[in-house]
Amino acid sequence: MVDVFGESMDRIKAAWRIGRLLPALLMIAVLAPGAAWADREWNFPPPVTPIAHEIFELHAIIFWICVVIFFVVFGAMGYSIYAHRKSKGHVAEQFHENTTVEIIWTVIPFIILVLMAWPATKTVLAMKDASAADLTVKITGSQWKWNYDYLNDGFGYYSELSTPFAQIENREPKNEHYLLEVDRPLVVPVNKKIRLLITSSDVIHAWYLPSAGVQQDAIPGFVRDDWMKFDKTGTYRGQCNKICGKEHGFMPIVVEVKSDEDYAAWVGDQKKKLAPTADDVNKALDIKDLTARGEKVYTANCAACHQPNGKGLPPAFPPLDGSKVATGPKLVHISTVLNGVTHDGKPTAMVAWKATLSDVDIASVITYERNSWGNHTGEAIQPAEVASAKAR
Repeated sequence: MVDVFGESMDRIKAAWRIGRLLPALLMIAVLAPGAAWADREWNFPPPVTPIAHEIFELHAIIFWICVVIFFVVFGAMGYSIYAHRKSKGHVAEQFHENTTVEIIWTVIPFIILVLMAWPATKTVLAMKDASAADLTVKITGSQWKWNYDYLNDGFGYYSELSTPFAQIENREPKNEHYLLEVDRPLVVPVNKKIRLLITSSDVIHAWYLPSAGVQQDAIPGFVRDDWMKFDKTGTYRGQCNKICGKEHGFMPIVVEVKSDEDYAAWVGDQKKKLAPTADDVNKALDIKDLTARGEKVYTANCAACHQPNGKGLPPAFPPLDGSKVATGPKLVHISTVLNGVTHDGKPTAMVAWKATLSDVDIASVITYERNSWGNHTGEAIQPAEVASAKAR
């Protein structure tokens, strides 16, 4: 009996010591996130864009509101359980159909929701405001790489994983940016608003760059937009965060932010590298050769927006199958492709291809568009006609 009593006392003393430590443990749990918040590294990578800052602040506000609710609710429960326990002779109070209590527990949650909804709505609206952009980049997800098209400058390229397979297969040590490195990053200027048009050529992907506060699904047949504006230069990394197939984990995102001068120099280099090769514009080509070449040009440059079947993505990217442009006067079609505007001079979402494609490529893709799907004009557009229209 004595041993049992002594053992019970030891357990009571241990429980008492733990109970005395609980306030300190709770204080550490509350203050530790605050210390991390001071370094801007609390649950998120350090924010480097205005939207990322707003998302971070919103997360912090909602978290502390939840902390206050937690301590108020569970504090009241704990106090009630301890101070009004049955062993002290307390009898449960009856609140059935108490109008005052029902009004209180309706109004207080409503106020809390308003306090949470106001900053949340403000942030969501800011996230969706992609207007007045300085630069527009179309991002197309494919299994398993990204295609970046600079619509303002008329060039584009693919960005693929560059981690050596020897590291993936554990034949070499993994480096610092294992599975987060690419052969060609997306390059953008600092302090400029970049509009992102995001779509997919096959399955659902998601372009996710946490430090920029950007996460947008890339859905086949849809073009969704987002935006970002970086506060400082640097290299920032993300990944596709949709399970898009067996190599989903090998589809990283790398964004390199440059100063205005370095970005302008980079754009100049890209245009030189991607400049079209010279062709004989005075040589008349057979319609079959033009169509075959045009199909390749269309697939590489036009299919992401106008779709391989020519049905487009209205209203941003109208269909070419049966369109008045693709079946109408040749000069209107040529002018539209060359200048990226409608026949009456109104701007479109399409780039001016005269800065990127050769006269032969433009003649080929127009011939292909006028003789594919439901379009059967039987007309061949010659490079000389494109050169003549360009000179006007």
